[in-house]
Amino acid sequence: MATGRGRALRLYGSRAAPAGAAEVGPFTPPAAAAAAGPRNRSRSFAARPEERSETVKTGIKNLYLMPSMKPKPSLCIESMPSEMLMKIFSYLDAVSLLCVGCVNKHFYHLANDNGIWLKIYSSCFQPKGAIWKMKSEETETVSLDCAALHDRKPGYWKKEYIFKQIAAVKARVMRLVKAVDPYTGLPCKNKEAMKASGLSWIIVLQDKNGKEHVMEKANLSFKDTSVTILWYSTNWPCLDILSTLRLFGVMPLLPDQSRDPSKNRPRRRSLIAEYRLANLTESSVAVGADKLVQLFRLNPGLLVGLWKEKNEIAFVMASLHYHQLLERSTLGSATVQYALPPNKPVLDDVDPEYGLHDYNLHLDMHGGSCTYLCGTFKSLFCRKGDIANGYLRLTVVSLKDNTKHLPLTGTLGLSWETDVFKGNVKDCYVMDVTLLDETGKPFWCFSAPVYMELSSKASSLYDYMGHIYTTDYTDLEGKVSVKLVWLEETKEYFIVNLVLYISTKKVNNWYGTNY
Repeated sequence: MATGRGRALRLYGSRAAPAGAAEVGPFTPPAAAAAAGPRNRSRSFAARPEERSETVKTGIKNLYLMPSMKPKPSLCIESMPSEMLMKIFSYLDAVSLLCVGCVNKHFYHLANDNGIWLKIYSSCFQPKGAIWKMKSEETETVSLDCAALHDRKPGYWKKEYIFKQIAAVKARVMRLVKAVDPYTGLPCKNKEAMKASGLSWIIVLQDKNGKEHVMEKANLSFKDTSVTILWYSTNWPCLDILSTLRLFGVMPLLPDQSRDPSKNRPRRRSLIAEYRLANLTESSVAVGADKLVQLFRLNPGLLVGLWKEKNEIAFVMASLHYHQLLERSTLGSATVQYALPPNKPVLDDVDPEYGLHDYNLHLDMHGGSCTYLCGTFKSLFCRKGDIANGYLRLTVVSLKDNTKHLPLTGTLGLSWETDVFKGNVKDCYVMDVTLLDETGKPFWCFSAPVYMELSSKASSLYDYMGHIYTTDYTDLEGKVSVKLVWLEETKEYFIVNLVLYISTKKVNNWYGTNY
């Protein structure tokens, strides 16, 4: 059993040696130990046994009664007095102060101090009942009413500052989206409005254990009626463990002071769409492939590229139509999507074909950086006799009228890229449809990746001798059917037939009719 006796001997043995004795201990230099020799060592222990025993006992007693030396605590900002912390926080800007408030509960209460936030508020917005005094070339706001600090709950001026900043940004955005393009029925400066609000988009991948993987690095491509977002990374989670993918619109809480798109800044999320990734290759639609990747489409408007060899995610692409995109990207919550306001139908008892005519279509076909078609088609209509199987038939390009057949610029294909590779998937592209009603309001809008299929039928048209391709798209509100002919001589595609099928349910809800 260990008693500590040996340790006491080592610590205190050498101190008990009388003056002039050549005693050897653990702290004796080697030269002295050699000079002392074995004879002196034995004599030193046997010289005064009573004194030696008493010394050892005293050493053991002092060893156990000696107070333990605790290490001094390291200095930490959390251990500072609240007054000092408040002084430090008073030099922070609004964004930094919001971040500090997320550290712990103590910092949160200190960062809610009305005095600090009133100073920040006054530097941007002059409060009512304030006078201005000049001191050493600095302008300070001195409130005339002390109730502004003492009679307000903690955090009052923080909320006032945040609400005022959001209102200012909203007013600036509303001015940008006020002008409407007569061809698309959409705001003319959608792109500028999104940049002014600081809006961006992220995807959150959730695995079967509930762990979330956030992907923020993306390339944006703005078109006339939509924006295409491409996320790519070398650190995608394994596809087999993923369950869902959620698309969010993200906006900084204080856009004016959050120019840096750092994910550590305070931001708000708005859920746009949620997709199921379980059994992706079986539950989605394959829309094309090249040598490296294979593409799968998930409605609405999502494209997932998988590496052929590993069957893992290479990139994710989303196509978002501009129609109410700002509202969907900012007014929802982190768990609930923004609900579009219902249209109030305007009844018309005079027109027997109300809701069947005067539709305008704006159509875009593009594949990343290339635009293949951008056109507007006016005065589309459907006769009552053409309503069949719950759909209105709107013929945009007729197979019989070759004067309206449309050539496409370039060879159809969808461009993609990652950190290392880039490519182009042939016969795949993005289709943007914007259908306006007779008043010019957006009636049916979507942006989605589609693909062409080679038809088994040969061209029966006299003017065209080549292969026929078809493109079809379907959602809950309608269908699109496109027929194209490939001309080998000129190396271009021609749209020879384009038909929209609109759900009668949507028409009846929009116009208050009963078709």
